Amino acid sequence: MAGEFDAHERQMWAGAAKAYAGSFAALCAGAAEALLDAAGVREGVRVLDVGTGPGTIAAAALARGAEVVAVDAEPSMVELAAANAPGAEVRHGVLPELPFADGSFDAVVGNFVVNHVEDPWAALTELRRVARPGGRLAVTVWHATANEAMSLFNQAMDEAGVVRPSYPAPMSFTRTVEGLCGLLEQAGLAEVAGRELAWTHREDPEVWWSGPAGGVAGIGRVMSEQTPGMYARVKTAYDRLAAGRLGGDGLIGLPAVAVLASGRCQQVTGGHSVVAGR
Repeated sequence: MAGEFDAHERQMWAGAAKAYAGSFAALCAGAAEALLDAAGVREGVRVLDVGTGPGTIAAAALARGAEVVAVDAEPSMVELAAANAPGAEVRHGVLPELPFADGSFDAVVGNFVVNHVEDPWAALTELRRVARPGGRLAVTVWHATANEAMSLFNQAMDEAGVVRPSYPAPMSFTRTVEGLCGLLEQAGLAEVAGRELAWTHREDPEVWWSGPAGGVAGIGRVMSEQTPGMYARVKTAYDRLAAGRLGGDGLIGLPAVAVLASGRCQQVTGGHSVVAGR
């Protein structure tokens, strides 16, 4: 049913800002600098950060001297981002319809956002619309198969015997460099390029567990629906698995692989795409 996935996302993230900021946000921040580089964000550039979450990307863009506008679909994220990136204009906004005129920004970025909308093509087309002709758009998604950052949770749930519920699914695209680049091209971007980003996020095991414990994202939604007994079984399995990954610093290593793609925005007139430079 149209709109079912987007409604599921709104419900899943409702009130989750602080729990997300205290758990998974630090992992997602690993792509920040590469994302901003790909969009050409620098001093004086007017940039839109879509799906800003707690304002991580907005704050990083401000540190580069950019003029920053940030939006998020979740009110608790808007409030937190405004506090974390006080130099940015932070507003509520829901893809695929943003409250901005055509060509309002020099650059548009979305860090792990495209996979959280029902129609990724419509979302990217909207992001292209609000960028000026010749401006740059850059987005990231988690790699479909290579990313192992959430593997501890999945292994613990498998060991405990958790049956995953069926949730609404978005329109699919292949979450590889080729797949994401193809999606940008379909949305009308020119000079599209992409690459994989790989890093290891190091985290305290209890901080990492606070994500699902706080109901964050899909993994948190699954855990929130478990009985107390099953929840305890998963936590016991998680603790044992995490102990096996502890380094000398007392932290666990979480291998992460993301896909970054970017392109130059075009103005479509009379059925022809025109790319303008600065």
